[in-house]
This record gives sequence, structure tokens and C-alpha cells, in this order.
Amino acid sequence: MLNIHNLSISFQGEYLFEDITFKLGNGDRVGLIGKNGAGKSTMLKILSKELEPDSGQIAADKTLKIGFLKQDIDFVLGRTVLEESYQAFTEIKEIEAKIEHINTQLAERTDYESDAYHDFMVELSDIQHQYEILGGYNYQGETEKILQGLGFKREDFNKLTDTFSGGWRMRIELAKLLLQNNDVLLLDEPTNHLDIESIIWLEGFLKNYPGAVAIVSHDKMFLDNVTNRTIEISLGRIYDYPKPYTQYLVLREEIRTQQLASQKNQQKQIEQTEKLIEKFRAKASKATMAQSLMKKLDKIDRIEVDEDDNSVMTLNFPVSITPGKVVVEANNVSKSYGDNQVLTGVDLLIERDVKTAFVGQNGQGKSTLAKILVGDLKHEGHLKLGHNVQIGYFAQNQAEYLDGSKTVLDTMIDAANETNRSKVRDILGSFLFRGEEAEKYVRVLSGGERNRLALAKLMLQPFNVLIMDEPTNHLDIKSKNVLKDALQRFEGTLILVSHDRDFLKGLTNTVFEFKDGNIKKYLGDVDYYLEQRNVENLREVEKRTVVKSQPKESPKQTYEDQKKIKSLNNKLSNCESKISQLEKDIKAIDTELANNYDETVAKPNFFENYQAKKDQLAKLMQDWEDITLQLEAF
Repeated sequence: MLNIHNLSISFQGEYLFEDITFKLGNGDRVGLIGKNGAGKSTMLKILSKELEPDSGQIAADKTLKIGFLKQDIDFVLGRTVLEESYQAFTEIKEIEAKIEHINTQLAERTDYESDAYHDFMVELSDIQHQYEILGGYNYQGETEKILQGLGFKREDFNKLTDTFSGGWRMRIELAKLLLQNNDVLLLDEPTNHLDIESIIWLEGFLKNYPGAVAIVSHDKMFLDNVTNRTIEISLGRIYDYPKPYTQYLVLREEIRTQQLASQKNQQKQIEQTEKLIEKFRAKASKATMAQSLMKKLDKIDRIEVDEDDNSVMTLNFPVSITPGKVVVEANNVSKSYGDNQVLTGVDLLIERDVKTAFVGQNGQGKSTLAKILVGDLKHEGHLKLGHNVQIGYFAQNQAEYLDGSKTVLDTMIDAANETNRSKVRDILGSFLFRGEEAEKYVRVLSGGERNRLALAKLMLQPFNVLIMDEPTNHLDIKSKNVLKDALQRFEGTLILVSHDRDFLKGLTNTVFEFKDGNIKKYLGDVDYYLEQRNVENLREVEKRTVVKSQPKESPKQTYEDQKKIKSLNNKLSNCESKISQLEKDIKAIDTELANNYDETVAKPNFFENYQAKKDQLAKLMQDWEDITLQLEAF
């Protein structure tokens, strides 16, 4: 499908990668990995033909269609979500315009018997057939399905793209790519702006994708769930293995161990041969043998073991001072953006040293509440910070606030104060900005390098409460692991907004789920939360069917519960039977009143009996509702 041969590219005289060769075929799900700045995004740009390499060839079929999801997206203003998504179907849209033109012509013409009119009809039939083949009658439904899978609600479809954040625009672009009939998908950090549910949906979609997929991602779980092959770019070379990420690490380590053992054995042989050569050189009678051994030595194919790029940042979050026991207390906090009510009467209590995760679908208020806690947003309700609370805040788009015209060093010096300005170089070094790296302009940094710089800036201020909104976006896997270890060691209070399941795993001991303007607390980590949520989803299914179908009780129910359920079902059935009979009786009386009012009302105690039946019906209806609620509790 795609053949890449001897590809090389350099920046400022240094090779990013040199003479690399690999293939992409149908069914390949390639995870493209490497540290920040290794050249992953550059590789995707070359494969998409957006960037020309210095040397090498990319061979592909002329008809090959490549879709590329970039990190930076430009949208035409004034389009709705649906209109922008429909841009994926350029050919269908062109045919729709032709069909509309022909239909207009046919409506305006009256020469029904002419050859020209007949030609229009034939052309219309051909175009409609082509329209059907391209999926013209299905694309709208498919578009809505994909958009909903990526987290959009139906009421969002007709909103302008201008009103959505960069993350949501990324989703629209991803939807367009998934809707196109591409042979190859190139995805650069597709999970950065997706919530957990959308990531799970995308995993399922990509697993069934018939073409080839190359993904740059730092989400280990996503790579393990989707990919069947891993290509790592490291020190200008690539390592290509037919395994997902975790299995690749094990396999690569095994191969490296074997290479080292073989290299050691070979070195022993070389040393022995060299000793013999030195020994024979001294004797004229052995000179010929020495020459022979030297030729043999020259012909040896020396085993080389590739170097590992083991450079990782070092990170430690010191706690400034000890705060009071209660760090944050919020009562009846609400926040709306125009007509969009994001938070409604939220109550929140966070105590000292607790590590908390904010999870939920995008747009449910996680980042909004984080901004309220740090004082960046006005709100309704009461918010109180505890005694001696000092907040460190890492915003989701923290890297965007960096000035591209400044160098890395100047960025840090400008943010430092008199007490820590002398430590700037040391801090930058711990974040892998050493030597000339510190003199780079911010505008040339990769997304991950910018995030590292934003983290470094965070170290210039004292804090005992750390609020981080999607801190792992763009960070390479090694850096993410370092950050996670640092957060686990952090002795202060942590509030973490993240969709990264692997990163959250074992990191927090409390989870708040944001949904429909409210929050719900789970006392456990993200795995516990997901487990509980799935259980609740199953229960919701049971709630919708229990009254109608009366399914068998779960085996987990106790004998006493089973007896109660059976009794309640009997009561419910008896109640429904009485309601049905009373409704028939009242209907019969209403018919009598309509046909023969005077005779009917003349019956003894008619109105008392009539009202009594209505009162009895009302009571039975209330009983039915109460029994139903009791059943739903099981």
C-alpha cells in the first residue's frame, strides 16, 4: 500500500531520522512512538505529502486516499457542525448540486417530447445511480452516528463550529476523516481531547477499519487496545515490531539482551584473534598466518547494539506549607454560559492530602469547576478555600499561553522571582532543556516540549494544592510515567482532570463524575469508578424492563429480597387488575349518563357511589406508582 524507502530529513543541520525504511499495508494498526521532539508528527506530515523529505522515496498507488488528522486545525467560519462534517463527502455534494440543477431544468422546461428533455432524464438517472453507489442516501445518517459516537448531542448539530473549543473542533475533523473512504488514516494524538467514553468508541471503530492506520499517541492503553504493530523513532533510527506497545517493550528488551550477549561473545573472539596476531607478528615464520588472521578479522560483521534514548525529565513537587484540614468547600455552586447551564447547585468538600479525579464527558463542567476553584471564573453559590491554601494550577491549554517569540530560557527567567531566578537553569535541565535546548525559541518546540516547559514554569511558584487539567496531553510515555510517579509522591492535595485511564489508574483515591450539571462521588480509583458505572448502566436497563417483563431475579439477590420482589409483583398485578375493572365501571357509568342522564342520576346515592369509584381509582393509581418505585429499588 505504502512503501517508505531510505527516508531522511534534517533540521538545522541535524538529522531527525536518516535512511529509514518500512511498509504500511491493509490491516496494519501502527503505533508511532518516541520521545517528544523525536519526529513522530514530522513522519506523519511526510507520509501525508504535506512535507517533503530531504531524501528517500514513498511509493503508493495513484488511487490511494490518505486522511490526516493534524494537531492544528483551521475551520471555515460560519458553518454548522453538520455542514462542516458534510465536507467529508465532496463527491456526493458535487453530485447533489448536479441533481438539483437538472431537476430545476426539468421543472422549467415544457418540451417533454424533445430529445433534449429525454437526454436530461437519462443523465438524471445515471447521476442518481452514481449517487446511490457513493452512499448518497445514507451519508447523513452515518454522519450523525459518528458525531454522536464522538460525544456530540443532537442539539449540537446545528450550532456553528465557531462556538466550540479547539478540542471539539478536533472531534469534528476526526469525524470527517472517519466518514471519508480513506485507504490510510494518519492520526496525530487523536485521544488528546476525547473523554473516556469517546476513546472507547474510537477504539472499536479503528479495530474494524479495513485500511491501514498510523497513530501517534502517548496513551498506552489506547495503543494496546488498537494497534498490532509498533514503530519507535529513537536517535534517528526506527524499531519496527509486529506487536502492540506493551508487548513490543518486552520483545525489544529480549532482543536487546540477546544482541548484548552475542556482542559480548563476538568481542571475546575478536580479542583472542588480536592476541594471536600480535603473537605471530613477532615471528617471521608466522607472518603469513598473522596476515591471514588480520584479513579474517576485517571480514567479521561486527554486532552493533542500538543505543537507547534514556533521557527522561526528573520531577518533584514540593509542598510549600501545611494547609488546614478542609482545603475546598463549595455550596450550591452554579455556572452557565448564556443558555448553557454547565453546573447546577454543586456541593463539594475536599480535605487535605486527598487525591481526586474529575471525570466525565466533555462539556459537563470539569474544567469549569477547576477554573472556579482557582478563581478564574465568576459563579453563583458559595466557595471557600481553607486556611493557608496555596494553589498551583496547570490549565488544559497552558502551553498556548507561552510566547513563541521568546526562548525557553527567557520564558523561565521572566516567570521567576528574585529567590528562584538562580535555579532556572537547574529546573530546565531536569525537564530535558539542557545546553542549546534552552536557547530554542518556543515556536519551534513540539507539543510535548511545550507542555514540559509549562510544567517547568509551574515549579517557580509555591503550592500545597495542585489542580491539573489534562496535564498529559502531548507528553511522551516516559514523561507521563515520570509525572505520574511525581504526583504519587506529592504530599499535598491533588485535583486532576483527565481522560487518560492508564494515567489515572492507582493515582487517585476519590473520583467525581460530572453529568448533567451535577457531580457524583466514588470512593476509589478510576477502575473502581468504571466498574461501578457499568453496574449502574445494567441496573438502568433492568429498571426499564422490570414492570413489563418481570425478569428473573438476579442470583446475587438474597432469599428475603426474592420473597419481597415476588410479593410486590403479586401486589402490582392485583392493583393493575382492580384499576382495569374500575376504569371499565366508570366508563360504563359515563356512557349511561350520556344516554339517559335523568334516570341515571335518580338512582339512590348515585353521586356518592360515582365519586367513591373515582377516589378508589386515584388511590389505586398512587398504590401502583409506589409499588413500581419499590420494585425499581431492587
